[in-house]
Amino acid sequence: MTASKKTAAFVMAGGGTGGHVMPALAVARELRARGHAVRFIGTRRGLESKLAPADGFPIEWIEIGGLNRVGLRQTLVTLAELPWSVWQVSRMLDRARPAAVFSTGGFVAGPVLLAALWKRLPVIVMEPNAIPGFTHRKLARFVARALLSFPETAKWFPASVAEVTGLPVRSEFFTILPKPRGGQLTVLITGGSQGSRTLNRAAQESWKLWDRGAVRLIHQTGPTAYEQLAPEFQSSGIDGEISPFLADMPAAFTAADIVVSRAGMGTVSELAAAGKPSILIPLPTAADQHQVRNAEAMERIGAARMILDAEFNGQRLVQEVTRLSQSPDLLNAMGEAARSFAKPDAARRAADVLESFS
Repeated sequence: MTASKKTAAFVMAGGGTGGHVMPALAVARELRARGHAVRFIGTRRGLESKLAPADGFPIEWIEIGGLNRVGLRQTLVTLAELPWSVWQVSRMLDRARPAAVFSTGGFVAGPVLLAALWKRLPVIVMEPNAIPGFTHRKLARFVARALLSFPETAKWFPASVAEVTGLPVRSEFFTILPKPRGGQLTVLITGGSQGSRTLNRAAQESWKLWDRGAVRLIHQTGPTAYEQLAPEFQSSGIDGEISPFLADMPAAFTAADIVVSRAGMGTVSELAAAGKPSILIPLPTAADQHQVRNAEAMERIGAARMILDAEFNGQRLVQEVTRLSQSPDLLNAMGEAARSFAKPDAARRAADVLESFS
Protein backbone atom coordinates (compact mmCIF):
# COMPACT_ATOMS: atom_id res chain seq x y z
CA MET A 1 0.00 0.00 0.00
CA THR A 2 1.50 3.32 -1.10
CA ALA A 3 1.42 6.36 1.17
CA SER A 4 -0.97 9.10 0.16
CA LYS A 5 0.61 12.15 -1.38
CA LYS A 6 1.04 15.07 1.00
CA THR A 7 -1.19 18.04 0.16
CA ALA A 8 -0.65 21.64 1.19
CA ALA A 9 -2.11 25.12 0.96
CA PHE A 10 -0.67 27.91 -1.18
CA VAL A 11 -1.47 31.60 -1.54
CA MET A 12 -1.18 33.36 -4.91
CA ALA A 13 -0.52 37.09 -5.36
CA GLY A 14 -0.62 38.46 -8.87
CA GLY A 15 -2.96 41.20 -9.90
CA GLY A 16 -4.03 44.12 -11.99
CA THR A 17 -3.40 43.07 -15.57
CA GLY A 18 -3.64 39.82 -17.49
CA GLY A 19 0.14 39.66 -17.65
CA HIS A 20 0.20 39.22 -13.87
CA VAL A 21 -3.00 37.22 -13.39
CA MET A 22 -2.84 34.63 -16.18
CA PRO A 23 0.51 33.08 -15.14
CA ALA A 24 -0.65 32.90 -11.52
CA LEU A 25 -3.83 31.15 -12.64
CA ALA A 26 -1.87 28.66 -14.73
CA VAL A 27 0.28 27.69 -11.75
CA ALA A 28 -2.78 27.62 -9.47
CA ARG A 29 -4.52 25.18 -11.83
CA GLU A 30 -1.49 22.91 -11.83
CA LEU A 31 -1.38 22.94 -8.02
CA ARG A 32 -5.11 22.26 -7.79
CA ALA A 33 -4.77 19.33 -10.19
CA ARG A 34 -2.22 17.87 -7.77
CA GLY A 35 -4.72 18.08 -4.90
CA HIS A 36 -3.47 21.21 -3.16
CA ALA A 37 -5.61 24.03 -1.75
CA VAL A 38 -5.01 27.32 -3.54
CA ARG A 39 -6.40 30.76 -2.81
CA PHE A 40 -5.73 34.26 -4.16
CA ILE A 41 -5.29 37.63 -2.52
CA GLY A 42 -6.20 40.52 -4.78
CA THR A 43 -7.90 43.88 -5.27
CA ARG A 44 -11.46 44.33 -6.43
CA ARG A 45 -10.42 46.56 -9.33
CA GLY A 46 -7.81 44.18 -10.73
CA LEU A 47 -8.44 41.53 -13.37
CA GLU A 48 -7.96 38.86 -10.70
CA SER A 49 -11.34 39.90 -9.25
CA LYS A 50 -13.02 38.38 -12.31
CA LEU A 51 -10.67 35.62 -13.42
CA ALA A 52 -9.84 33.88 -10.14
CA PRO A 53 -13.48 33.36 -9.00
CA ALA A 54 -14.48 32.38 -12.53
CA ASP A 55 -11.90 29.61 -12.36
CA GLY A 56 -13.23 28.42 -8.99
CA PHE A 57 -10.48 29.83 -6.77
CA PRO A 58 -11.35 31.59 -3.50
CA ILE A 59 -10.03 35.13 -3.25
CA GLU A 60 -9.71 37.62 -0.40
CA TRP A 61 -9.51 41.40 -0.89
CA ILE A 62 -7.20 44.19 0.11
CA GLU A 63 -6.98 47.82 -0.98
CA ILE A 64 -3.62 48.95 -2.34
CA GLY A 65 -2.30 51.09 -5.17
CA GLY A 66 1.04 51.40 -6.91
CA LEU A 67 4.32 53.02 -5.85
CA ASN A 68 6.32 53.00 -9.06
CA ARG A 69 5.93 55.97 -11.43
CA VAL A 70 2.48 56.90 -10.10
CA GLY A 71 2.96 60.49 -8.98
CA LEU A 72 3.16 62.07 -5.53
CA ARG A 73 -0.54 61.85 -4.67
CA GLN A 74 -0.87 58.14 -5.47
CA THR A 75 2.41 57.41 -3.71
CA LEU A 76 1.13 59.07 -0.52
CA VAL A 77 -2.19 57.20 -0.75
CA THR A 78 -0.42 53.87 -1.23
CA LEU A 79 1.98 54.49 1.65
CA ALA A 80 -1.00 55.27 3.87
CA GLU A 81 -2.75 52.05 2.80
CA LEU A 82 0.33 49.83 3.13
CA PRO A 83 0.48 49.16 6.92
CA TRP A 84 -3.21 48.26 7.11
CA SER A 85 -2.95 46.07 4.01
CA VAL A 86 0.08 44.22 5.40
CA TRP A 87 -1.77 43.62 8.66
CA GLN A 88 -4.86 42.39 6.75
CA VAL A 89 -2.74 39.98 4.71
CA SER A 90 -0.99 38.69 7.83
CA ARG A 91 -4.40 37.74 9.26
CA MET A 92 -5.31 36.02 5.97
CA LEU A 93 -2.06 34.06 6.05
CA ASP A 94 -2.73 33.01 9.65
CA ARG A 95 -6.06 31.55 8.52
CA ALA A 96 -4.78 29.95 5.30
CA ARG A 97 -1.54 28.59 6.83
CA PRO A 98 0.14 28.23 3.42
CA ALA A 99 3.31 26.27 2.84
CA ALA A 100 4.52 29.08 0.58
CA VAL A 101 3.39 32.28 -1.11
CA PHE A 102 3.65 32.71 -4.88
CA SER A 103 3.83 36.10 -6.62
CA THR A 104 3.68 37.20 -10.24
CA GLY A 105 3.76 40.89 -9.33
CA GLY A 106 1.34 43.79 -9.64
CA PHE A 107 0.02 46.20 -7.02
CA VAL A 108 -1.19 43.46 -4.70
CA ALA A 109 2.21 41.78 -4.47
CA GLY A 110 3.77 44.36 -2.13
CA PRO A 111 1.58 43.86 0.96
CA VAL A 112 1.34 40.11 0.41
CA LEU A 113 5.09 39.57 0.15
CA LEU A 114 5.84 41.89 3.07
CA ALA A 115 3.36 40.01 5.24
CA ALA A 116 4.70 36.64 4.10
CA LEU A 117 8.28 37.63 4.91
CA TRP A 118 7.14 38.97 8.28
CA LYS A 119 5.55 35.56 8.94
CA ARG A 120 8.76 33.84 7.77
CA LEU A 121 6.93 32.07 4.96
CA PRO A 122 8.83 31.04 1.83
CA VAL A 123 8.23 33.52 -1.02
CA ILE A 124 8.50 32.26 -4.60
CA VAL A 125 8.31 34.89 -7.32
CA MET A 126 7.73 34.40 -11.03
CA GLU A 127 9.21 37.42 -12.78
CA PRO A 128 8.13 37.60 -16.43
CA ASN A 129 10.03 40.70 -17.54
CA ALA A 130 13.65 41.34 -18.38
CA ILE A 131 13.74 43.96 -15.62
CA PRO A 132 11.88 42.85 -12.47
CA GLY A 133 8.83 44.79 -11.37
CA PHE A 134 9.09 47.23 -8.46
CA THR A 135 8.09 44.85 -5.65
CA HIS A 136 10.16 41.90 -6.88
CA ARG A 137 13.16 44.16 -7.40
CA LYS A 138 12.98 45.69 -3.93
CA LEU A 139 12.49 42.34 -2.18
CA ALA A 140 14.77 40.28 -4.44
CA ARG A 141 17.32 39.38 -1.76
CA PHE A 142 14.63 37.95 0.53
CA VAL A 143 12.88 35.53 -1.84
CA ALA A 144 13.27 31.76 -1.55
CA ARG A 145 13.14 31.17 -5.33
CA ALA A 146 12.93 33.39 -8.41
CA LEU A 147 11.49 31.84 -11.57
CA LEU A 148 12.51 33.90 -14.59
CA SER A 149 11.80 34.29 -18.28
CA PHE A 150 15.13 35.89 -19.29
CA PRO A 151 18.62 34.76 -18.25
CA GLU A 152 19.69 38.41 -17.84
CA THR A 153 17.06 38.91 -15.11
CA ALA A 154 19.06 36.62 -12.82
CA LYS A 155 21.47 39.45 -11.96
CA TRP A 156 18.75 41.05 -9.81
CA PHE A 157 18.43 38.00 -7.54
CA PRO A 158 20.85 35.90 -5.47
CA ALA A 159 22.45 33.34 -7.78
CA SER A 160 21.36 30.45 -5.56
CA VAL A 161 17.63 31.17 -5.98
CA ALA A 162 17.31 32.14 -9.67
CA GLU A 163 16.09 29.71 -12.34
CA VAL A 164 14.92 30.33 -15.91
CA THR A 165 11.58 28.56 -16.28
CA GLY A 166 9.70 30.78 -18.73
CA LEU A 167 6.14 32.01 -18.33
CA PRO A 168 3.11 29.67 -18.39
CA VAL A 169 1.30 29.77 -21.74
CA ARG A 170 -1.87 27.96 -22.84
CA SER A 171 -1.06 24.58 -24.38
CA GLU A 172 -2.85 25.48 -27.63
CA PHE A 173 -0.04 27.86 -28.58
CA PHE A 174 2.54 25.06 -28.41
CA THR A 175 0.59 22.93 -30.91
CA ILE A 176 0.69 25.59 -33.65
CA LEU A 177 2.71 24.25 -36.58
CA PRO A 178 4.96 26.36 -38.84
CA LYS A 179 2.77 27.92 -41.54
CA PRO A 180 3.69 27.20 -45.17
CA ARG A 181 3.99 30.41 -47.16
CA GLY A 182 1.20 31.07 -49.62
CA GLY A 183 0.67 33.82 -52.15
CA GLN A 184 -0.98 36.11 -49.62
CA LEU A 185 0.64 37.20 -46.36
CA THR A 186 -1.53 37.27 -43.22
CA VAL A 187 -0.63 39.92 -40.65
CA LEU A 188 -2.11 39.83 -37.14
CA ILE A 189 -2.20 43.24 -35.43
CA THR A 190 -3.05 43.24 -31.74
CA GLY A 191 -2.54 45.75 -28.98
CA GLY A 192 -3.94 43.41 -26.35
CA SER A 193 -7.46 43.08 -24.99
CA GLN A 194 -7.80 46.85 -24.49
CA GLY A 195 -6.20 47.75 -27.80
CA SER A 196 -3.43 50.24 -28.56
CA ARG A 197 -3.89 53.72 -29.99
CA THR A 198 -0.52 53.58 -31.73
CA LEU A 199 -1.15 50.20 -33.36
CA ASN A 200 -4.73 51.13 -34.28
CA ARG A 201 -3.63 54.40 -35.87
CA ALA A 202 -0.80 52.72 -37.81
CA ALA A 203 -3.12 49.98 -39.05
CA GLN A 204 -5.65 52.58 -40.21
CA GLU A 205 -2.94 54.58 -42.00
CA SER A 206 -1.69 51.43 -43.72
CA TRP A 207 -4.96 50.49 -45.38
CA LYS A 208 -4.39 52.73 -48.40
CA LEU A 209 -0.71 51.72 -48.70
CA TRP A 210 -0.89 47.93 -49.12
CA ASP A 211 -0.78 46.26 -52.53
CA ARG A 212 -4.33 44.96 -52.92
CA GLY A 213 -4.45 41.18 -52.60
CA ALA A 214 -0.89 40.96 -51.21
CA VAL A 215 -1.90 40.93 -47.55
CA ARG A 216 -4.73 39.88 -45.32
CA LEU A 217 -5.10 41.71 -41.99
CA ILE A 218 -6.49 40.34 -38.73
CA HIS A 219 -6.85 43.35 -36.45
CA GLN A 220 -7.86 43.32 -32.79
CA THR A 221 -8.71 46.93 -31.96
CA GLY A 222 -9.90 46.76 -28.37
CA PRO A 223 -13.47 47.79 -27.49
CA THR A 224 -12.96 51.58 -27.46
CA ALA A 225 -11.74 52.03 -31.04
CA TYR A 226 -13.80 49.33 -32.72
CA GLU A 227 -16.94 51.33 -33.51
CA GLN A 228 -14.96 54.01 -35.31
CA LEU A 229 -12.51 51.74 -37.14
CA ALA A 230 -14.79 48.90 -38.23
CA PRO A 231 -16.86 50.84 -40.84
CA GLU A 232 -13.72 52.45 -42.26
CA PHE A 233 -12.01 49.07 -42.52
CA GLN A 234 -14.99 47.54 -44.31
CA SER A 235 -14.97 50.34 -46.89
CA SER A 236 -11.19 50.31 -47.36
CA GLY A 237 -11.19 47.27 -49.65
CA ILE A 238 -8.50 45.53 -47.57
CA ASP A 239 -8.91 41.78 -47.23
CA GLY A 240 -9.25 40.57 -43.66
CA GLU A 241 -11.21 40.99 -40.48
CA ILE A 242 -11.45 43.51 -37.67
CA SER A 243 -12.82 42.84 -34.19
CA PRO A 244 -12.81 44.41 -30.74
CA PHE A 245 -11.56 41.21 -29.14
CA LEU A 246 -10.24 37.89 -30.45
CA ALA A 247 -11.69 35.18 -28.25
CA ASP A 248 -9.60 32.48 -29.97
CA MET A 249 -6.13 33.98 -30.08
CA PRO A 250 -4.42 30.63 -30.83
CA ALA A 251 -6.51 30.42 -34.02
CA ALA A 252 -5.45 33.94 -34.99
CA PHE A 253 -1.80 33.03 -34.38
CA THR A 254 -2.22 29.90 -36.49
CA ALA A 255 -3.47 31.98 -39.43
CA ALA A 256 -0.76 34.65 -39.12
CA ASP A 257 2.55 34.80 -40.97
CA ILE A 258 3.67 37.83 -38.94
CA VAL A 259 2.36 39.23 -35.64
CA VAL A 260 2.48 42.96 -34.89
CA SER A 261 2.00 43.64 -31.17
CA ARG A 262 3.08 45.28 -27.96
CA ALA A 263 5.86 43.54 -26.02
CA GLY A 264 4.28 42.48 -22.74
CA MET A 265 5.77 39.22 -21.52
CA GLY A 266 2.50 37.33 -21.92
CA THR A 267 2.42 38.18 -25.62
CA VAL A 268 6.14 37.51 -26.03
CA SER A 269 5.71 34.08 -24.43
CA GLU A 270 2.80 33.27 -26.73
CA LEU A 271 4.87 34.30 -29.76
CA ALA A 272 7.65 31.99 -28.59
CA ALA A 273 5.31 29.06 -27.97
CA ALA A 274 3.75 29.49 -31.42
CA GLY A 275 7.07 30.11 -33.16
CA LYS A 276 5.83 33.30 -34.82
CA PRO A 277 7.97 36.08 -36.32
CA SER A 278 6.95 39.44 -34.91
CA ILE A 279 7.25 43.18 -35.08
CA LEU A 280 7.18 44.48 -31.51
CA ILE A 281 6.23 48.04 -30.55
CA PRO A 282 6.92 48.39 -26.80
CA LEU A 283 4.47 50.37 -24.70
CA PRO A 284 6.49 53.52 -23.84
CA THR A 285 4.76 54.04 -20.49
CA ALA A 286 5.43 50.52 -19.17
CA ALA A 287 7.10 50.58 -15.77
CA ASP A 288 10.92 50.62 -15.93
CA GLN A 289 10.68 50.35 -19.73
CA HIS A 290 10.27 46.59 -19.29
CA GLN A 291 8.52 46.19 -22.65
CA VAL A 292 11.54 47.75 -24.38
CA ARG A 293 13.81 45.27 -22.60
CA ASN A 294 11.49 42.39 -23.56
CA ALA A 295 11.50 43.44 -27.22
CA GLU A 296 15.27 43.95 -27.22
CA ALA A 297 15.75 40.43 -25.87
CA MET A 298 13.59 38.97 -28.65
CA GLU A 299 15.35 41.05 -31.29
CA ARG A 300 18.74 39.97 -29.93
CA ILE A 301 17.97 36.28 -30.55
CA GLY A 302 16.65 37.06 -34.05
CA ALA A 303 12.97 36.40 -33.29
CA ALA A 304 11.56 39.90 -33.74
CA ARG A 305 12.01 43.41 -35.07
CA MET A 306 11.57 46.20 -32.53
CA ILE A 307 10.18 49.60 -33.49
CA LEU A 308 9.79 52.32 -30.88
CA ASP A 309 6.31 53.69 -30.34
CA ALA A 310 7.24 57.20 -31.52
CA GLU A 311 8.61 55.81 -34.80
CA PHE A 312 5.70 53.54 -35.67
CA ASN A 313 3.12 54.58 -38.26
CA GLY A 314 1.30 53.13 -41.24
CA GLN A 315 4.16 53.67 -43.64
CA ARG A 316 6.68 52.01 -41.31
CA LEU A 317 4.30 49.08 -40.78
CA VAL A 318 3.99 48.46 -44.52
CA GLN A 319 7.76 48.87 -45.05
CA GLU A 320 8.71 46.38 -42.33
CA VAL A 321 6.13 43.76 -43.31
CA THR A 322 7.06 44.08 -46.97
CA ARG A 323 10.76 43.73 -46.22
CA LEU A 324 10.20 40.61 -44.13
CA SER A 325 7.80 39.08 -46.65
CA GLN A 326 10.42 39.34 -49.38
CA SER A 327 12.68 36.99 -47.44
CA PRO A 328 10.90 33.71 -46.62
CA ASP A 329 14.14 32.30 -45.22
CA LEU A 330 14.36 35.21 -42.77
CA LEU A 331 10.76 34.70 -41.65
CA ASN A 332 11.42 31.00 -41.10
CA ALA A 333 14.58 31.76 -39.12
CA MET A 334 12.72 34.29 -36.97
CA GLY A 335 10.02 31.72 -36.22
CA GLU A 336 12.62 29.13 -35.24
CA ALA A 337 14.42 31.66 -33.05
CA ALA A 338 11.15 32.53 -31.32
CA ARG A 339 10.37 28.88 -30.67
CA SER A 340 13.82 28.36 -29.14
CA PHE A 341 12.76 30.79 -26.41
CA ALA A 342 9.63 28.79 -25.52
CA LYS A 343 9.35 26.98 -22.19
CA PRO A 344 6.44 24.50 -22.38
CA ASP A 345 6.67 23.25 -18.79
CA ALA A 346 6.71 26.57 -16.91
CA ALA A 347 3.55 25.96 -14.86
CA ARG A 348 4.60 22.42 -13.99
CA ARG A 349 8.05 23.54 -12.93
CA ALA A 350 6.62 26.34 -10.77
CA ALA A 351 4.33 23.83 -9.06
CA ASP A 352 7.30 21.52 -8.44
CA VAL A 353 9.19 24.37 -6.78
CA LEU A 354 6.22 25.30 -4.60
CA GLU A 355 5.70 21.66 -3.57
CA SER A 356 9.32 21.49 -2.46
CA PHE A 357 8.42 23.87 0.38
CA SER A 358 5.41 21.87 1.56
